[in-house]
Amino acid sequence: MLEYTSILKSRPYLYLEFKKASALKIQGLNDNDIKYKAVEENIFAVTTEARKREIASTVINRIKILDEYILDKIISGNLQTSKQLALYSILKTDRLFFEFMKEVYKEKIILKDYILKDNDFDIFFRRKAEQDEKISSWTDYTFYKLGQVYKRILTEAGFIKKVKREVQIIPQIIETEVAKHLKDIGDTAYLEAISGEAYGHI
Repeated sequence: MLEYTSILKSRPYLYLEFKKASALKIQGLNDNDIKYKAVEENIFAVTTEARKREIASTVINRIKILDEYILDKIISGNLQTSKQLALYSILKTDRLFFEFMKEVYKEKIILKDYILKDNDFDIFFRRKAEQDEKISSWTDYTFYKLGQVYKRILTEAGFIKKVKREVQIIPQIIETEVAKHLKDIGDTAYLEAISGEAYGHI
């Protein structure tokens, strides 16, 4: 099982960078090739050496856990499916974000409560801090930053939107073929965290 980390607070959604690196992977480039292109050719168009390496490391780490079918859907599928699968790659590589989606986002959809409040984040992080010694050592600022990044990721992925002063959840429609694939490879829990639906009978 993945360890809890707070690294996501400085490594957001990165959809365009992730998609570009996924295309290179499908073309046959390996991790070192992608890193080289990031650093020497600046394919992600950032200004500092550290940021080039950080983005490359982040997107490569997310791509590593994906199979060819999913990579192809990210590159060639419709935009919402591509964004859903980019978010799925974050769930697969960040345990705390996955648990947030499973325990908060999914539960809200099940209960038909489509408003995501600041309090929902506070309660989630407080509960995790009570359950885990490592998380309990994090500062309030870390929890604040994580909450902000979670919101930004979900907004950019099309999972939430701001309406006046409220943050509204946008329930996702998952392509049947994609849902079946995720179920077939044993990732039903991630599929359900994204969709808020049970997928026992695909």
